[in-house]
Amino acid sequence: MSMPMVITAAMVGAETTREQTPYLPITAEEIAEDAVRCREAGAAMVHLHVRTPDGKPSQDAELFRAAIRAIRKRTDVLIQTSTGGAVGMSVDERCGPLTLTGSDRPDMATLTTGTVNFGQDVFWNPRPLVRDIAKRIRALGLKPEIECFDVGMIDEASILAKEGLVDLPAHYDFVLGVPGALTARVDALEFMIKSLPEGSTWTVAGVGRHQLPFVEHAAERGGNARVGLEDNVYVSKGVLAKGNWELVAEAAKRAKAKGRTLATPEEARKLLRLT
Repeated sequence: MSMPMVITAAMVGAETTREQTPYLPITAEEIAEDAVRCREAGAAMVHLHVRTPDGKPSQDAELFRAAIRAIRKRTDVLIQTSTGGAVGMSVDERCGPLTLTGSDRPDMATLTTGTVNFGQDVFWNPRPLVRDIAKRIRALGLKPEIECFDVGMIDEASILAKEGLVDLPAHYDFVLGVPGALTARVDALEFMIKSLPEGSTWTVAGVGRHQLPFVEHAAERGGNARVGLEDNVYVSKGVLAKGNWELVAEAAKRAKAKGRTLATPEEARKLLRLT
């Protein structure tokens, strides 16, 4: 029997705008309402960025605190915070959510392990910065999701493990299809899977039109999937998703059609070794 699939909803991101889709949640209440519907549609976890009231990307701890509290007041979905933030942010800005403790602490945090072209910009992750963020995640007692835009980032995580900054096996997120980074191809996905340390788990996040097809590729290969307005605003060609929940619902339908059950938050916590 295959393991349940963990569906993660990447709800906000740092690039998507209200001009692209009026359904992007920005306030803590909007994020929480969408998170509830994502949980009902089959998501076990939400991947969280936050915005200022005027929609600008932010990593402010208080904005994260408000969103986390609003979500947890309404649902048991797991919360994974980004440490990527937006292109151009300092390491201290990016690590805003890692200052939260106690009941406001997230369940997981991302760790990108290399620099990559990101559209017309550069997502800057030199090795000293990566180690700085890894130490902060570890100090908070969290497990990182190793965010990989290219295959070499898997290898870098193994080096971090040798340095005592990451535990193996780990959980990885393959972000495929960002302009300037690794394209969304099935052979690329399969090579990344084969490159993982034994016992590791993985999620794939296809960008744009690749998002929902890669849910099916993940389902067929025993993996997990990330969907949401951060990476894609369309539920079908030319049709805007009316919220993250609609993309989750479509992902859930496709996963079930491939014979996969959906993980609950508690099952996801065990599968991703967060306990």
